[in-house]
Amino acid sequence: MPEAKFRFYAELNDFLPTDRQQAEIDIPFNGHETVKHLLESLGVPHTEVDVILVNGASVDFNARLVDGDRVEIYPGDERLTGESYVHLQPVGLLEPVFVLDGHLGKLASYLRLLGFDALYRNDYDDNELAEISNVDERILLTRDRGLLKRKQVRQGYCIRAKSPQKQVVEVLKRFDLAERIQPFSRCARCNGCLLPVAKTDVFDRLEPKTKLYYDDFRICKYCDQIYWKGSHFRRMESQLMALVELSKKENH
Repeated sequence: MPEAKFRFYAELNDFLPTDRQQAEIDIPFNGHETVKHLLESLGVPHTEVDVILVNGASVDFNARLVDGDRVEIYPGDERLTGESYVHLQPVGLLEPVFVLDGHLGKLASYLRLLGFDALYRNDYDDNELAEISNVDERILLTRDRGLLKRKQVRQGYCIRAKSPQKQVVEVLKRFDLAERIQPFSRCARCNGCLLPVAKTDVFDRLEPKTKLYYDDFRICKYCDQIYWKGSHFRRMESQLMALVELSKKENH
């Protein structure tokens, strides 16, 4: 049976067993499999891969191997520059829009608070998530690497961190979003855009102390939720800015 030597770089090693990390791996194959099939059989989703080199030549996911080939696989974070490289992931995001699986609700809320379009519902099944990601051209965020291996999913990222705060930093860093935040421009509850609203238009919906002490209000154009800069706003703003600053530091 023919064999090829695979070498994964940088964070792609996160998907490999410890004894296969940072090392060349001998992989037997039948001869008809694509490179995409082989790297995903090792546990690495195609959405994490940006450049594949076979014997030093850049190829796409549909390349097929012969006995003795040497395959090097690089993630998007290790972006190789030069006209000779075939980049398999988009270069830069014109408009970073996301869809998140049902286990990432808190991350979705944080991304919305930072102003990013983050579609989330806790009852989406895997088929719906893959379809939404494909049709709406949304980046699928999930901790389920099997979901990212679906052919429909062209853009996605496997979240490594477990805590929502660390997940936010991870996403900001991975997609270089720190300079693109628009805090408190979206509804944390439904993802709708927030619009300024006159106090007189929502006066009958406000609590007595809110009527007395606050004058600047926004309202979600979809779910009608009202927002204002109360004491909770300052705490949340401070927390969000700390996470953004942390993502900037981790990018250097």
